[in-house]
Amino acid sequence: MTIGVQSPENSAEENNLADKLKFVQTQIGEDEKLKEQCLFQLREWISQNRDIEYIPTDDNFLLRFLRSKKYSLFLTQQMILKYMNLRRKFGHYAPDMDYQKPEAEELINSGFIFASPFRDAEGRRVIIYNIGKFDLRKFTNADFGKLFTITYEAVMEDEETQLLGVNHVADLAGMGAAFSTLFTITDFSRLITWGEQSYPMGHKQINLLNVPAALRYIYDYAVSMMSKKLMQRFKIHTSKPSLLENVDKRCLPQEMGGIMPMSEMIELWKEELELKRDRLLSLEKIHLLSDQGILSRKNIAEHLRNADSQGLCGSFRKLEVD
Repeated sequence: MTIGVQSPENSAEENNLADKLKFVQTQIGEDEKLKEQCLFQLREWISQNRDIEYIPTDDNFLLRFLRSKKYSLFLTQQMILKYMNLRRKFGHYAPDMDYQKPEAEELINSGFIFASPFRDAEGRRVIIYNIGKFDLRKFTNADFGKLFTITYEAVMEDEETQLLGVNHVADLAGMGAAFSTLFTITDFSRLITWGEQSYPMGHKQINLLNVPAALRYIYDYAVSMMSKKLMQRFKIHTSKPSLLENVDKRCLPQEMGGIMPMSEMIELWKEELELKRDRLLSLEKIHLLSDQGILSRKNIAEHLRNADSQGLCGSFRKLEVD
């Protein structure tokens, strides 16, 4: 069972999770032979790529990218480069991945962002946000980005989350117009578009509660920059009952209509972060020397068309022939 996540309450629930994992693995064609072949090929590519100074090459880390791209070697390579470039361009959001630093710990304790200890009915990890807890007088956009990075990297350590994805639940109560100044328009735009293309996380559902009318234009702008697939996964809720119709009650903190008090969930989350702390700190060493290997969407589409005409579909099918 995943570190920090509460065990299934009964065998039926445990079997249900196992069935969902097997279903997704079948969908993406994952088996032990494919994993072994793909990991070997990916490590070879990384070792020969002069633009990559350092990136982890253990199974767990590389599999999050392979699974995200359904074992397409080319698309996996592009995502890794984009992921590294995102960290390079916005390095001030991930210079220190230590959740124990005073600023980070204060934000975590406030409930600003944390992962619920319970998965939803689809087996997805649930990330809770209370954006209004972010005090603009005390914290910077670097603190904001750092907490998101710590959270996302921590939950993606788990194979279940790599396969089943994440359910985001954000309460925006308390956000004022001043939040619109937290990021420049350029940075905000890049974080949205680059984040979706670069981060190996399956955003299966995004639930928003208490969206301030004064900030609705920011929401509209952000959503307009996302892919149609991600755009369709947003749900806006005007009340807790509406939220509870879409998210399992036990996944939510008591303050959002759930069962377990938020403070208890946060303590469990901190225990999980402690167990993953060394791993998170090691990610600070990731470094890309150049972004010259990153292709535009147009060039990626052209590559995939050429691969398809050769019967490869941009995937590892060639490995089966070899």
